[in-house]
Formats: sequence, C-alpha cells, structure tokens
Amino acid sequence: MLLLILSVLIQAGLIVHVIKTGRNQLWIWALILLPLAGPLAYVAVEILPDLFRSRTAQRTARGFKKAMDPTADLRRYEGETRVAGNVASRQRYAEELVRHERYDEAIAQYTQALTGLYEHDPNLMLGLAQAQFSKGDARAARTTLDELIASNPDFRSPAGHLLYARALETEGNAAKALEEYSVVAPAYPGAEAAVRYAQLLQVQGRKAEAQKVARELLDQARISPAHYRRAQKEWLDAAQRLL
Repeated sequence: MLLLILSVLIQAGLIVHVIKTGRNQLWIWALILLPLAGPLAYVAVEILPDLFRSRTAQRTARGFKKAMDPTADLRRYEGETRVAGNVASRQRYAEELVRHERYDEAIAQYTQALTGLYEHDPNLMLGLAQAQFSKGDARAARTTLDELIASNPDFRSPAGHLLYARALETEGNAAKALEEYSVVAPAYPGAEAAVRYAQLLQVQGRKAEAQKVARELLDQARISPAHYRRAQKEWLDAAQRLL
C-alpha cells in the first residue's frame, strides 16, 4: 500500500512538472498509463539532461574531476602550449601553474608571452605581477605594476589595484599602501580590500579609523544579498574581529 501511494505521488508530481514546464502533453498519458516505465522515461529524457546542463551540476562535475585528477588541466594546458605556442594558451598555462604554486615556471611563461605585439599587454603584465607577488617578490610585482600603469594608463583592474597596495605594504611602504587601500577599498567587488585597509590602519596605531572602516563594511554587508555574505564570510569575520 505504501509503495502504491508513493508511486501515485510521484506520478502526480511529474504530471505537475509537465504542465508547469510546458513539456509535451503526451507525457501526461505516458505517466498515467505506464506507472513505472512512464516516470522512469520522463526523468531520463526530460529531467536528467536539464540537471546535467545546469551550472551547479557542471561546477560539481568539474570539482569532482579536479579532486580525482588535480593536475588534469595543468597537463592539458601544457600540451596546448607545446603544440600551439600562442599567447592565449601560454596565459592559460601560466595561470594554472600559479594555482599549483609553481611560480617560477609561471613567471617564465608570462615572460615568454610578453613579447612583440603583447610586450605591454595589461592582462599578461597583471598575471606576471600576481605570480611574482605569490612567489614572495613584492618589489618585482610592484615594479611590474608600475610598468603596466605607465604602458596602459587607461587600464583599470580592482584586483590589480589591490595587488599594488599589498605589494607596497609588504615592501614596508605603509603610508603609500594606506593611500592605495583608501582608493581601492570603496569600489572593490568584495570585502578583502576594506579589511586589509582596516588591518593596516590598526597596525599603524590608528585603531579608531580601522574600526570605522570595519564597521561601515559590516553595515553594508547586513543589507547585501545572502550569497554575498556567504562568499565573503572569511573577510567579514576578520572585520568583526577588528571591532
């Protein structure tokens, strides 16, 4: 009896799904007349393909693939670079090398890409600076960013601006770093820039200013969408600790 009730509920739910999603009405007859085969066929033909095409499913599949074979993309991009040798393939390979913390190899790839027509390409120069900073060479990263700005005065990148401020801070130029943080923090698409700004203010003994920046960030987060708060939880928790 329980199985019969469950079967009827599944049929009814799938019939509602047919109507709401505008599927072919013949599915209704199949679901009614074929209580076992009908639902199975409908799920296989109409529902599962949609699930596998969804962004969530694709992200899950990519995450599972990376967990099973973490270097698959690295090998693929290395092969593409070896065969094609163009700037786009070299950039993808360099970005993947950075993700695997192979910074010297990434720097070499960026350096090879930054030639000819692409000698001053801003995205390549930013990638190089990120690799240099991740390696621990803040001075080289800042120098690369200075060259980027000089060669591409109209280029705008919140990530690049934040990296510039961090490089200055790491070099020990706190005054200049605070100037850069104060500019990038209000417009940065996330909480990291504001938190780093507040943290440096606190290190410099400017506690009241640090708390003001942190409090304004948290007040803004309270009226932001829930997905923003989830994505920025690490930085928002850091801001809370400054109060």
